[in-house]
Amino acid sequence: QVQLVESGGGLVQFGGSLRLSCAASGRTFSNYAIGWFRQVPGKEREFVAAISRRGITTDYVDSVKGRCTISRDNAQNSASLQKNSLKPEDEGLYYCAAATMWSRGTNEYQDWGQGTQVAVSS
Repeated sequence: QVQLVESGGGLVQFGGSLRLSCAASGRTFSNYAIGWFRQVPGKEREFVAAISRRGITTDYVDSVKGRCTISRDNAQNSASLQKNSLKPEDEGLYYCAAATMWSRGTNEYQDWGQGTQVAVSS
């Protein structure tokens, strides 16, 4: 099991930027792909971005392509999600999650953090 703790959320102005971090502990971090997901009240958790175990492959939902960068530092057991040009539709509770293989599906991820809240003021 991998323990994940997100940080970096907060209130940001429309068009602003935010960097979300995910700190991992427990099992070998480099053995896991990392995904970021967003959830708003009343809706299912949805995929935002994912990165493979060695960081070679990344994947983004279309709505964030060009505005978002996922990265990881296996030596530091951490991952990040840089979000730029934030819009109200980027609001939500952001989770990082670990899986043995990167995927867009929430069911593929075994371990989840508690989430960090992002709000965008217009």
